[in-house]
Amino acid sequence: MLGGSVLWFRHGLRLHDNPSLTNALEDRNIPFFPVFIFDGETAGTKVVGYNRMRYLLEALNDLDNQFKKYGGRLHMIKGKPDAVFRSLWEEFGIRKICFEQDCEPIWQARDECVRSLCRKIGVGCRENVSHTLWDPDTVIRANGGIPPLTYEMFLHTVGIIGNPPRPVDDVDLTGVNFVTLTDRFYKEFTVYDTVPKPEDLGIFLETEDIRMIRWVGGETAALSQMQNRLAVEYEAFCRGAYLPTHGNPDLLSRPISLSPALRFGCLSVRRFYWCLQDLFQQVHQGRVATTQFITGQLIWREYFYTMSVNNPQYAQMAGNPICLDIPWKQPENDELQRWKEGRTGFPFVDAAMRQLRTEGWLHHAVRNTVASFLTRGTLWLSWEHGLEHFLKYLLDADWSVCAGNWMWVSSSAFEALLDSSECVCPVRLGRRLEPSGQYVRRYVPELGNMPVEYIYEPWSAPLEVQQNANCIIGRDYPAPVVDHRACAHRNRNAMQELRRTLEKAPPHCCPSSDDEIRQFMWLGDENPEEVDTTS
Repeated sequence: MLGGSVLWFRHGLRLHDNPSLTNALEDRNIPFFPVFIFDGETAGTKVVGYNRMRYLLEALNDLDNQFKKYGGRLHMIKGKPDAVFRSLWEEFGIRKICFEQDCEPIWQARDECVRSLCRKIGVGCRENVSHTLWDPDTVIRANGGIPPLTYEMFLHTVGIIGNPPRPVDDVDLTGVNFVTLTDRFYKEFTVYDTVPKPEDLGIFLETEDIRMIRWVGGETAALSQMQNRLAVEYEAFCRGAYLPTHGNPDLLSRPISLSPALRFGCLSVRRFYWCLQDLFQQVHQGRVATTQFITGQLIWREYFYTMSVNNPQYAQMAGNPICLDIPWKQPENDELQRWKEGRTGFPFVDAAMRQLRTEGWLHHAVRNTVASFLTRGTLWLSWEHGLEHFLKYLLDADWSVCAGNWMWVSSSAFEALLDSSECVCPVRLGRRLEPSGQYVRRYVPELGNMPVEYIYEPWSAPLEVQQNANCIIGRDYPAPVVDHRACAHRNRNAMQELRRTLEKAPPHCCPSSDDEIRQFMWLGDENPEEVDTTS
């Protein structure tokens, strides 16, 4: 019985700002077991596509390589966590299990099972908050025991709590007592000596691997990407601006988003938050007060996490106390499948849905467009369909953040009661966000020769233009799945009728102001023509 401590990796796939790693190595003389367990659910692997699984495995490979520099390795085991830990206790006499808090309710059964085992066998259990800026339970207590129902209320509450903690110091792994697993583990569990491939786990490419943008998982890549992002932010701060990708998103260049790295915990949210805040103060030398706007997207992430904590039905309509029960229609014919596959006949929507399938990421402005199209904007289908699709394919799809976004955009929650007067038009918005049409041409090659004036509504092109472009609508590229303007008009009326039937709003979440809605939807202030308000 050697004793020892376990660092159980789940989402926090990094060594920097890892208080659980610090806890696990308080006594460097005892054996140290860094472990990742393939249990079919952890890190979002219950419903997972190829890109998400590949990103996760690259992150694990990066950890494994870092441990190997110090004579260790990451133990990758397939099994149930409580069974793995019981075997470690029986074989080595482990005395402590350390892990980062997964605050979302979908993980509570798994974690309580491990806590119960620890209580039963007398093993210490150390859980640390480092995947979020603030502990969601602390936020809820500070708000009187209930989650803040608006983003403004959330800002007020965390303002009372104070700034989030700064990152903990990095840990030196020199001299750590790494231990090799015994033959028993290889007989009892599937143990991977090298990081498996997605195919080894039953995940296969659905289409040809033709990614234009290559996302690389792992802490090493994430820290490098953060430095590139900070350089962009620095230039923006020097110009007196912030959120450089927000007002005029660039859909063609390599994204500077760190959302996948934050979602898998390859990058510490606290490290990124404080790097931004410190950089802002450095540029302005304290002359300008730090504003939450420079880290606004990180705060939205916190808000959605907090709203989900005590709500296991958060990702569905049924039984969800903050979600309106909107009577969405059932999918007709193949319209849902056409949306998923990028065959709606609306080029901006189709380009986005194909980019999602091939690369695993979309700019937030584009996400809102396709989400609006599926739900209240055009097809009038439940946001639950979209959430399921995004959780499979989107690299950065947190359960709580992704569901929160879908509820907001569909007017189901986080939005003034059924206030859907702004219906995003995929034609007009596409033209503003990317007027050259190259985004569509990149992901919808059938339209590669279509003149730019028709690229976003090719059905309006004269037959001669279609022939010259080698793209006949209805043959080489689908005709629109529906009449968007007619649908937008119908849906707006349906929302207004629902609003009249509700004497008062149920306790769903809603925004603080119209400006907040426009900011969240990335609509800006200069583009009223991109929304259908009188269709």
